Amino acid sequence: MIERRLENEVKQALVRSASVALMGPRQVGKTTIALNLSEQVSAIYLDLENSLDTSKVQDIIAFHSQNRASLIILDEVQRAPEIFAPLRGIIDKERRAGHKAGLFLFLGSASMELLQQSGESLAGRIAYLELFGIDTLEFAENNIESLNQLWLRGGFPESLLASSDTKSIRWRRDFIRTYLERDIPQLGPRIPAQTLERFWTMLAHNQGGILNASQLGRNLEVSSVTINRYLDLMVDLLLVRRLQPWAANAGKRLVRAPKIYVRDSGLVHALLNISAYNDLVSHPVVGGSWEGFVIENIMSVVRNMALPYYYRTAAGAEIDLILEFSGQEKWAIEIKRSSFPALSKGFHIACQDINADKKFAVYSGTEKFPLGENVIAISLAGIMREILIKIED
Repeated sequence: MIERRLENEVKQALVRSASVALMGPRQVGKTTIALNLSEQVSAIYLDLENSLDTSKVQDIIAFHSQNRASLIILDEVQRAPEIFAPLRGIIDKERRAGHKAGLFLFLGSASMELLQQSGESLAGRIAYLELFGIDTLEFAENNIESLNQLWLRGGFPESLLASSDTKSIRWRRDFIRTYLERDIPQLGPRIPAQTLERFWTMLAHNQGGILNASQLGRNLEVSSVTINRYLDLMVDLLLVRRLQPWAANAGKRLVRAPKIYVRDSGLVHALLNISAYNDLVSHPVVGGSWEGFVIENIMSVVRNMALPYYYRTAAGAEIDLILEFSGQEKWAIEIKRSSFPALSKGFHIACQDINADKKFAVYSGTEKFPLGENVIAISLAGIMREILIKIED
């Protein structure tokens, strides 16, 4: 079993906050973390997709009153939005009684629904955490073979730890089918599964590309408004990342549309029918797949401690990832799949444009060394550790 770094953060959040919401896509390990915690403290776990468990919390005030000594864990809580309104009174009453923390742990797989439902009722009474897929520091460090396995299969535990690549991609295909045919229809207006699968596959083919809603709409024979609605849904489900452009430099002609990434590299490969590492490295998507993989791993340690952007001018100056920390300190990160990162003139110009404080080139090797012009070549695990040191200072 792989130890998840976020588990300690959940424990700490429960010490300082009355309620904690742990968000993440299905099957990423939220329930495992919650059950691990339930073995360490008095806790009651309820799955709100189970009709019996749902009936237990029809009167959440009475249920809490009978279980005041226990942490109440509610899984798939977005299925029962009505539960949040009475929780405010429960939490305030417990605060007056001196019980200020560790009352409720919510698990959810639809971020915007959960944020909206809980934020309206529990403002100032809830902490939010997001569980990413298993990342490089948790599984691979600088072991190249393990890193490549993580990149190929993605960060969902069942996929990553499957006994073979064949079983791994079968799991991911079943995962995609379940989302398309069961989960997504439960969240809103009916979208044909075949249409949404084509949309998801188009995003995978264009991994890391600039969003062109009009072109996608023509391909799917729908409007650009509909494309943006599909995209909002996939972002809400934490399956797609919309990376916004850095646009503070008003003196340049900048690309202002977001870049789009399917967040889990294993899902990218399953959508494109890439089942083996040798097939991946010879596929046209290899560069975009590696870029998305690196960005998602970096964001797993950044969390909400920095704002992510990309930068591109009409003249071709470009930075794959900008991290803007508090105080407007900016790190420019170029992402290269090669074993020796060669940087373009456009990267250096872009770093001057944004006045980057630190410059890194993340590559597929394991060593750390200078590239000139204050750029440091570094491994994926290395940049993740640099970020952890930065945000823990």
